[in-house]
Amino acid sequence: MKEHLTLKSFLVKNSQMDEATIDRQLILQADKIRQIDVKKGDFLMKQGDTCIHSFFVEKGLLRYYSIDDKGKEHILHFAPEGWFLSDRDSIYFNIPTQYYTEALEDSTVIMLEKDFFISFAEDVHFFAQLNERLLHNHIRHLQKRITQLLSATAEERYLDFVRIYPDIMLRVPQWMVASYLGIAPESLSRVRKDLANKWKEK
Repeated sequence: MKEHLTLKSFLVKNSQMDEATIDRQLILQADKIRQIDVKKGDFLMKQGDTCIHSFFVEKGLLRYYSIDDKGKEHILHFAPEGWFLSDRDSIYFNIPTQYYTEALEDSTVIMLEKDFFISFAEDVHFFAQLNERLLHNHIRHLQKRITQLLSATAEERYLDFVRIYPDIMLRVPQWMVASYLGIAPESLSRVRKDLANKWKEK
């Protein structure tokens, strides 16, 4: 069995399970787990596919985005090391996804089948609680994203982005950050310049 070190660390940190329990469950659920290496620019999922896995990033960086009718990209999430990513709408309702999942760096990704979560939760009560918390965190994050896009200033969105993804600015082009924030790259440049001036004045 592969070690899945980042996934194990995540489960230990975010649940009440000890390492021995996690190791045992990962062995029992091994047929529902697949670890793959993907190159920068490779796609794990494209619009029109039906999502059948949740992705956990052991190493690297993914982005999750859509393309509108005019060909413009809209980034919903970045997923660095230790993050889960999936299209819950597609995976649970068995419908084609509207999104793309792309590796922005050479990455190691653990692909978890839908039944992995069900079987794990049936065997370990603590995992059911963790899975529920992950779902609620996902919903909370989406609600916050919607509220920010509707009412927050560009500066407020940027500061929240830096809080959530502290190192992403060093790993992706500026236009991708702007896409996530829902602003033009030029607007992002102005925001960063204004903030730099404010910090100099302090």
